[in-house]
Amino acid sequence: MVYPPTCIACGQATAQPHALCPPCWSGLRLIERPFCERLGTPFALDLGVGTLLSPRAIAEPPVFQRARAVALYDGTAQDLVHRLKYGDRLDLGRPMARMMASAGAELIADADLIVPVPLHALRLWRRRFNQAALLARGVAKASSLPCDVRALARVKRTRPQVGLTRAQRAENLQGAFRVPEAAKPRIAGRRVLLVDDVATTGSTGNAASRALMRGGARQVDLLTFATVSAETT
Repeated sequence: MVYPPTCIACGQATAQPHALCPPCWSGLRLIERPFCERLGTPFALDLGVGTLLSPRAIAEPPVFQRARAVALYDGTAQDLVHRLKYGDRLDLGRPMARMMASAGAELIADADLIVPVPLHALRLWRRRFNQAALLARGVAKASSLPCDVRALARVKRTRPQVGLTRAQRAENLQGAFRVPEAAKPRIAGRRVLLVDDVATTGSTGNAASRALMRGGARQVDLLTFATVSAETT
């Protein structure tokens, strides 16, 4: 009410609150079709009609059914994720979640329940909040779907994934997630929308989805704010 609205990425003046200025918006590489229907990563060329799958999705099918993201993980998208995750900019959760709800509309239409990727208790204590849970609650509010932040637990303290290869990431996350016994009735037979901030190699999404499926989920889809393109993973 006192200060003019500013860009959520750079702080420059904007016409509307909780929005991006034109330069930052142009730095957001939004993902639109054509993209891989399994991994949600864009194709450089329009390959025609029908269900399109990337070579990676064919060679290494993910555990989750489908993945969608707002933008590629660079430029403005990377800045927003870093400010939310490491800069205590919790105010970014609401506009980022709104964009995620729009990008993941087809997944939301098929989902029964939203579940965030959890942090280990020690890491949560150090960071003081779980960015995935913040985004999941925002997506739930925008979509009117229920959100269960306790349906999935991180039971193994893993080392940071940054700098690890795809194989090392998968090994690092083996056995990291589990559905608590008390939560199994809440996800049994339900279609779960798993929410995280970024998808890189898909190792986290696969490990969390595998735990949810073992816990009784009927299907798992993955929704993130950003994703790394297939060419860079």
